[in-house]
Amino acid sequence: METESKLKLHLRPFCLSVKGPVKMLRLVLTVTSMTFFIIAQAPEPYIVITGFEAIVIFFFIILYILRLDRMMKWLFWPLLDIINSMVTTLFMIIVSVLALMPETTTLIIIGGVIGFVAALCCIADGVLIYRKLLFNPSGPYQRKTVQDKKEVL
Repeated sequence: METESKLKLHLRPFCLSVKGPVKMLRLVLTVTSMTFFIIAQAPEPYIVITGFEAIVIFFFIILYILRLDRMMKWLFWPLLDIINSMVTTLFMIIVSVLALMPETTTLIIIGGVIGFVAALCCIADGVLIYRKLLFNPSGPYQRKTVQDKKEVL
């Protein structure tokens, strides 16, 4: 019974996991912010940075949906995902602060506010992935429970 529940959790689809909707919300907010920047004809760095982050988030979503992270074990995907969340947070905060400068239009300000919300989602995504690594490591440094140690003896 216990192995069946572990197997079900192991095979749970990405879209139904905790980090799936958070990552998709990140994508939606980043694309929305980029759309407002494009409509308002904001400076190109705003559009390029949000567009690049949207593409990277999209590739991570595709990676997890197709389970490519389980096929390519030679990369430690959770660490790359945490680094991506940190870099995205930094870039989105910088772009959002610059977008909220006084000489901007209303659409650029809306894009900046949505960018801040996207940065908060990036922080939440990074925390969720870090907690998963902390409580369920899948790398070479796996914690062994007391029951596993007893079975070995």
